[in-house]
Amino acid sequence: MSETKYAKNIIDRPKEGFGPPETPEEAKRREEHVKFPIYVDEEVIPGAYYFMAAWWKKITGQGSPAEEHDHDFDEYLIFLGTNPDDPNDLGGEVELWIGGEKHVLTKSCAVFIPAGLKHAPIYFRKIEKPIWYLATGPTAKYKKMLAEKS
Repeated sequence: MSETKYAKNIIDRPKEGFGPPETPEEAKRREEHVKFPIYVDEEVIPGAYYFMAAWWKKITGQGSPAEEHDHDFDEYLIFLGTNPDDPNDLGGEVELWIGGEKHVLTKSCAVFIPAGLKHAPIYFRKIEKPIWYLATGPTAKYKKMLAEKS
């Protein structure tokens, strides 16, 4: 892309070093299940708020994220199916925990998580067609506060 005044505002790859440290074997295994084409925060574009896109194509059996947590900012979790004939069809089944309640998602949807509301884990239980998972919130940097274990 040519360097113009606003070229820096077009993000076409994830942030370098995004995600947990992985061995080459772990990275290969993750790549079989999910791809992260975009991740943005203030380190990528000064002044930007956090946005993440993941393309789930195969179930893992593990939660993502695995632990219940909350944030000091509001967050949207967005689940989109990829069936061009029925965009409301999620193309699978996602189990999402919100405030200790289990919710099973089978339709494309946006979930609003107010600041302070504990949520997760998220399990991709069934995937018939790839599922887009997007997350964003009005914060410059993503951070989570883990729930205390009782």
